[in-house]
Amino acid sequence: MNANPVLLQKKYARLVEGFSLRSGLSLDDSLSFFYHSECYRLVSEGVADMHCMSDKYLVEELIAEYNGN
Repeated sequence: MNANPVLLQKKYARLVEGFSLRSGLSLDDSLSFFYHSECYRLVSEGVADMHCMSDKYLVEELIAEYNGN
């Protein structure tokens, strides 16, 4: 993975906020879900360049994971 750690942290913040808005969960609950999600693992490890995907796409992935899809 070649992502800048600071930029990656900012991306995480945007994803948590977007997920919170879409799911209706609090920011705390969204943060907890995010850091325990498969999506987070893939993004943080740079698998398939997931960190390069748009925030909107990744939020949709989080929603799908949250809904069990």
